[in-house]
Amino acid sequence: MKFHTFGSNTDRAIVLIHGMLDPWQMWQTAIDAFSGAYYVIVPELDAHTEDEVSRFVSVEDEAAQIRQFLLDNCGGSVYAICGLSMGGRIAASLAALPGITTENLVLDGAPLLPMPKLMIGIMKKSYGTIIRKSKQRDPKTLESAKRDFLPEALIPDFLKVADHMEEDSISNMLDSIFSGYEFRQLPCKILFLHGTKGNESVSKKAAVKMKAVNPQTEIRCYKGYAHAQLASFEAEKWVGEVKSFLEQQS
Repeated sequence: MKFHTFGSNTDRAIVLIHGMLDPWQMWQTAIDAFSGAYYVIVPELDAHTEDEVSRFVSVEDEAAQIRQFLLDNCGGSVYAICGLSMGGRIAASLAALPGITTENLVLDGAPLLPMPKLMIGIMKKSYGTIIRKSKQRDPKTLESAKRDFLPEALIPDFLKVADHMEEDSISNMLDSIFSGYEFRQLPCKILFLHGTKGNESVSKKAAVKMKAVNPQTEIRCYKGYAHAQLASFEAEKWVGEVKSFLEQQS
C-alpha cells in the first residue's frame, strides 16, 4: 500500500479510501476541495498500486495498514474517514479499530452485509473478465468502463491498476468484502450515501442496519443513481454533500 498526502499535516486529517478497481486519482476533485483546509490522506490500496504488483489479502489487513499510518502520522486522530464501495467497508472497519478516533465517518455504497457464495462466485468471474480484457485493451470493455464505471479521464489510471492486478487479489477482495461486517456502536457522526439502481439494494439495507445500531447515522438516498455513480461521475456534487454534512457537525 502507498499513501498520497495533500495539504498541511498541521491541519485536521481527512482520509479518502477508494473502491475496488478504482485508481486513487478518482478522489482528485475531493483532494482539491479539501486540501486547503485539511490534511488529506489517500491510500493507494493493495492490488491497486500503479507502479508495481501488490497483493490484496483482506479488508482487515488494509484497515490495519491505514491504522498504522494514522498512528505514525496523526496520533490516530482524524477529522473524517470517507470510503467508497469496498473503501467504505474498509473505512467502517478502520473506524472501529483501537487507537483510532474520528469525528466523522462517510460511507458511500458500502457493502456491509454478507452475500451468498454463489453470487460471490459470479462476481469473481465478472471482475476477472474485466481485468483480463482491460489488460488486452479490449474496446468493448473500455467503452463499458467509460459508460458505467469511471469518467473517460480516469481510464488511463484505471488501466495502470488493471495491468498490475492479479486474479488472486480479486478473489480475496470479494471474499473479504462480503464476509460480513460486525456492526457495533461507533463514537462518531456517520453519513451513509447510497443509490437505488442495481446492487445498491445491498447498500440500502446496510445503511438501515447501521442506523439501527448507530442512531446518529444520517442516510442520504439518491434516486435513480447506480452504485458509486455520485462519487465517480458527479464528484463536485459528492464533495458538496460531504461538506454539508461536515459543516453540520462543526
